[in-house]
Amino acid sequence: MEGTCPICERVETLTRHHLIPRTRHRNKRNKREFERSLVRQTVSICRPCHSQIHVLLTEKELERAWNTVEKLLTHPEIQRFAQWISTKPRGFKCPAKTTATKG
Repeated sequence: MEGTCPICERVETLTRHHLIPRTRHRNKRNKREFERSLVRQTVSICRPCHSQIHVLLTEKELERAWNTVEKLLTHPEIQRFAQWISTKPRGFKCPAKTTATKG
């Protein structure tokens, strides 16, 4: 699917990102705190941004603190990556940058 990535704002081929990772869907706390429609919600983002999100954040962190596009856009490392990748041409492939410790 083609479109504009909501993270870096480039027109690119988009991938589907679960705002709450699928591995966390059966978590008891998750079931208590989120409606099922929210748990299954996805957003379309480009592959470089998708990879970078998963390099920087654990699945538990994604579930609990970074479960919307708006929240992801406030993360300093994601902001920095998005600013950098936004200057690259369509189809640019890059390795995910490990600029913060995941944990």
